[in-house]
Amino acid sequence: MVASRRAAWGGARNSPGGQSALPPQSARRTPALVAGVRAALTVLSLALAAVLGALAAGSVVTARRIVTPARRLFDTRILALDTAAQTITLSRTPDTELPGRYGLFTSGTSDYIKLGSVLSKDASSVKRKLLTHVTADAQLAPEAAFSGWYYDHPEQLHLPFTPELIGSTVGPCPAWLFPAGEGDTWVIQVHGRGTTRAECLRAVPVFHGLGITSLVVSYRNDGEAPRSRNGTYALGATEWRDVDAAVGFARRRGARRIIVMGWSMGGAIALQLSLNSAHGDAIAGLILESPVIDWRVALNYRARAEHVPGPVSRLAIEALQAEWASPLTRTGAAIRLDQLDVLARAAELRHPILILHSDDDGFVPSDASHDLVVARPDLVDLRVFEVARHTKLWNYDQERWSDSIGTWLAAQGILSD
Repeated sequence: MVASRRAAWGGARNSPGGQSALPPQSARRTPALVAGVRAALTVLSLALAAVLGALAAGSVVTARRIVTPARRLFDTRILALDTAAQTITLSRTPDTELPGRYGLFTSGTSDYIKLGSVLSKDASSVKRKLLTHVTADAQLAPEAAFSGWYYDHPEQLHLPFTPELIGSTVGPCPAWLFPAGEGDTWVIQVHGRGTTRAECLRAVPVFHGLGITSLVVSYRNDGEAPRSRNGTYALGATEWRDVDAAVGFARRRGARRIIVMGWSMGGAIALQLSLNSAHGDAIAGLILESPVIDWRVALNYRARAEHVPGPVSRLAIEALQAEWASPLTRTGAAIRLDQLDVLARAAELRHPILILHSDDDGFVPSDASHDLVVARPDLVDLRVFEVARHTKLWNYDQERWSDSIGTWLAAQGILSD
């Protein structure tokens, strides 16, 4: 009976010599079992490697997209063109339905046209007035890009200007100089990511009317200024040096007080200039339109809007900051986002700042702008807009936008007597 119970538990265990002749059944490893376990581990390892590989690949692609200058993307479609009535019907988006004056990048017989007020709209379309005359024989492709530029060439301002070249460490950067007043107060205009200096032209008449000379600049890798060795953006970490060269240019031309105005990423560049420039004594203040104050906030917001998985966006942001990853991200060097985080460095700010930002921006959230006011109420003045979208505050409410700048300049004692 005892022997049979032992056999039931694990087979005969006692050899004639008193030693266990066979290991317990539970300890036996048959070839089939070993092969099965190995196969399962291999499958799990391959699956894990595939997941990690996909995350890594996705993060590299995302990181590259952040820093790589890209062509303008079409974001709406031309549904109808009535040249007799001079109207155009576009697919409806949060931008194309905005009140105000805008621009539209097109292809065909015209590459850019100006748009006026909204005439009508329904669930899927918006009809707007054309402010650029389009001839009856015009042929426009359906794909188009809605823009806040409005002016796309300096001649359209009907103000005297000269083309200039600003010498920087990467080479000569093209600029437009619009003289005004006594010539001792200048504003340097810095455009945003993925655009060119024409973005800033709509601000020139405002400053010209106040007697302030405007210098509208380019910077490395923007498609007009020279290309750096790696050819990618550094999100303000290096571009500020090209604007710093423009400050030196302005001082040599007689500027005693200089305002730096930055749009979107141009705001991040202006802030880095304020923190790092040796010309800080000549900078009278900053004006920031829809600015990037903290890149982590802006990048995380865009990742969510574009449905990028959280782990991918987090890895992408880490990759941008890692020296070892720079050959993969093609940045040439790590981008220290902590150094670009002006909220974290708020105590270092030394120039008065006017921020113009919409709570309905839709691209760069206004949260960090609000936070910067809390951090430095002694220096920062925030004018909050609504409805207006990213860098389209002038287009939406030109009068309030212009008045905000004029009253702030007067309060700072910057305007000429």
